[in-house]
Amino acid sequence: MQFLNLSNSHNVSAGTHLIEVSAIGYFFSPVRVDVSARNPGKVQAALTENRRSLIELILEPLSEEQYYELKEPFSIMSLVKSPIGLMFGFMLFVMFVMPKLAENVDPEEIRRTQEEILRNQASLSSLLPGAQSSN
Repeated sequence: MQFLNLSNSHNVSAGTHLIEVSAIGYFFSPVRVDVSARNPGKVQAALTENRRSLIELILEPLSEEQYYELKEPFSIMSLVKSPIGLMFGFMLFVMFVMPKLAENVDPEEIRRTQEEILRNQASLSSLLPGAQSSN
């Protein structure tokens, strides 16, 4: 990095100036430079970020800039948490766990439930206008 000499030999007018460094891949804090009109050659520089006064104008980058988003690596959990993974998990649950639960149900309870379903279907079919003519 080079030292920036702001003297009258460079034809810098008196007043306050803002120096912004543009370097590909790095981010620098802007620097406010005050050139005195009363005292020729008197220059004060301060970082705009924290207003810290600089004795020498040597800048170091605050951070490296990321221009692209980094792709996340493949993860099994991202596949499981996706909507398709959740549907697949529910399907496996129904296929393997529900038959085991149905084995423990009393056969008399199954018969009563089937009769109740048939009664409900009959009452629903009486409410539909076209359902009576098809019987």
